[in-house]
Amino acid sequence: MTETTISHIKEFIGKEVKLKGWVYNIRSSGKIAFLILRDGTGFIQNVVVKNEVSEEDFNKVKLLSMEDTIAVDGIVQESPRAPGGVEILLKSIEMINHYKDEEYPIQKKEHGVDFLLNNRHLWLRSKKQFAIMRIRDEVVKAIRDYMYDNEYILFDSPIFTPTVTEGTTTLFETEYFGNKAYMSQSGQLYQEAGAIAFRKTYCFGPTFRAEKSKTKKHLTEFWMVEPEIAFADLNDVINISEDFVIYIVQRVLEKKSNELKMLGRDLSKLEMIKKPFYRITYDEALDIINGNGGKMEWGDDFGAEEDTILSKNFDKPVFIHHFPKKIKPFYMEIDQENPDLVLGVDMYAPEGYGELIGGSQRIYDYERLLKEAKKSNLNEDDYKWYIDLRRWGSCPHGGFGLGLERTIAWITGVEHIRTTIPFPRTINRIYP
Repeated sequence: MTETTISHIKEFIGKEVKLKGWVYNIRSSGKIAFLILRDGTGFIQNVVVKNEVSEEDFNKVKLLSMEDTIAVDGIVQESPRAPGGVEILLKSIEMINHYKDEEYPIQKKEHGVDFLLNNRHLWLRSKKQFAIMRIRDEVVKAIRDYMYDNEYILFDSPIFTPTVTEGTTTLFETEYFGNKAYMSQSGQLYQEAGAIAFRKTYCFGPTFRAEKSKTKKHLTEFWMVEPEIAFADLNDVINISEDFVIYIVQRVLEKKSNELKMLGRDLSKLEMIKKPFYRITYDEALDIINGNGGKMEWGDDFGAEEDTILSKNFDKPVFIHHFPKKIKPFYMEIDQENPDLVLGVDMYAPEGYGELIGGSQRIYDYERLLKEAKKSNLNEDDYKWYIDLRRWGSCPHGGFGLGLERTIAWITGVEHIRTTIPFPRTINRIYP
């Protein structure tokens, strides 16, 4: 007999195997019982026939409840009606842990979101959460593989930073041995140092935004991948972003189609994510928004409502480029044909999921960057190291950041971003 996992179960059709895991569901009718076992790699039905097991084992099955830990021995057999097309004809069962003092909190009934989030440590065991986390794992692996295969160096940016990257209103401030420090909003500035040293770098880790937003698209702690490329212009940033997102989506379709089906995702909407994505200017985006009930003036930034309008107007991702300078950070390169615009770009996912990517070509001239920093009332001493990058070895360069959780929300089709990270942190939640 071989001990295996559900992920490899189809390799053992017609053979006896041992599985270890947890009871996900159980129902019985007289002389037969159906036990759904999960083992962290999948779910499988075990058929327990009274005459095929000992009386002791059949009585054990009657005592089982959700999330009991067990080991089962049985014959793997094909069954078109069973989930996954195979099932186990159970021969024996061993009880490893049976907690009988209290019922498992999450039962097969409707629970409120607050209850489920308060029990997030247990909710993660459910089928849909299982599928989402498996897809998250694949997306992370795809990101790292793409970067490695395209010769990017992993170049970690610090979490504690002395300066602001994305705006003072979204900072988490902390005391740092008698000085002020901030939780990183972005690793971009440090990646610019990396790109001049190694040509193509990226960081991939947690970032923090103290934005007081309660929308289904916001977390206060989320993961972001941020590539930076030397000798790149705005078109390079757009083209690389496009290739990158296509690679991730195709990888999930290839490796995790079963999990997508478990979530009820319409695969046809992901299968059409191919070149070319749409490309429009900020001005064109403004026309779309105001033509669909929005009320924006030139120079306004997009909010959650505008994000939704834009992303629902396209069946594939759309790049929006050439933004008003006044709404973007000081480091974005200025459009030489119109100094009121910057060479920045955002990418919006379809189906209402909003912005996934923000990027730009960066200012690489020392005097111009210094001038823009002063215009933004930034303390030159705080940014001295960053501005120094333009003194020696500077070159045109650019990059972008992709939010992991928003990308997963779009790919999986889930309604709220909070289910795409193991333990979500939002404006009102830091437990468990």
